[in-house]
Amino acid sequence: MIETITKPWGREIKFAHTAHYVGKILEVKAGEALSVQYHKEKVETMHVLEGAGRMILYVMDEDGEPQVTSINTMNVGDTFHIPPRQIHRIIADTDLRVVEVSTNHLNDLVRLKDKYDRK
Repeated sequence: MIETITKPWGREIKFAHTAHYVGKILEVKAGEALSVQYHKEKVETMHVLEGAGRMILYVMDEDGEPQVTSINTMNVGDTFHIPPRQIHRIIADTDLRVVEVSTNHLNDLVRLKDKYDRK
């Protein structure tokens, strides 16, 4: 069963959900951004279907604040692998469609910063 979830940055379309993996399409509107976040166990692989954006990676500094370590352009055909505990964020420069396949840890989200004030 396909499930569409509206987000402040766009929407996610969950097209597969098994005991072992989840498949989603993230549709991020131009100028919008996902949270600065990480997952304790979840492993994600993302592949850009349409649009352009940036995958920003971070580390925590000595004060517990996320600091940018790299800014990677996201273009059609690019693939990104996000291991557990890798702090990351997607920012859409144009309308962006990304397919995400991950382990089945749907509630494994630690949000560090969010432009929409979500906790």
